[in-house]
Amino acid sequence: MLVKQLLSMKSGSGKPGIEANSIVTIGPDATLGEAAVLLAEQRIGAVVVSTDGKRPEGILSERDIVRQLGRNGIKVLSQPIGEVMTRAVQTCTTGEDALTILERMTEGRFRHMPVVDDQGLMLGVISIGDAVSGRLKELAAEKEALTGMIMGS
Repeated sequence: MLVKQLLSMKSGSGKPGIEANSIVTIGPDATLGEAAVLLAEQRIGAVVVSTDGKRPEGILSERDIVRQLGRNGIKVLSQPIGEVMTRAVQTCTTGEDALTILERMTEGRFRHMPVVDDQGLMLGVISIGDAVSGRLKELAAEKEALTGMIMGS
């Protein structure tokens, strides 16, 4: 399954992150407190950090916020996201294989990945859950095809 197919599966789900105008982003000057509110309101685990809302500059996850709280206490909620976000954002394109993306996420120990076009503009965001769901659908289809072959259908 391709990343393009993962995005199309999400488009009917009502989840944010499908079209460029619905990708949840936040600016690097916003605070961790503001990011926490946004994550809670949108019911998402990470937010893409972007000044223009089109190109990813970083990514901030719930884990990032919790780690900062654990290290430095509640005062970090007024800290700018730009000081905490992951700057080396892993991205993918629509033509990449979902299994490869799943392996990259697992090896890198991250759960969210912006999907970009050839110019680096965001097309959507996929999560490790999206990749797992896509893989399970593939496996179910393979099982059905093999069962049909064995049964002579």
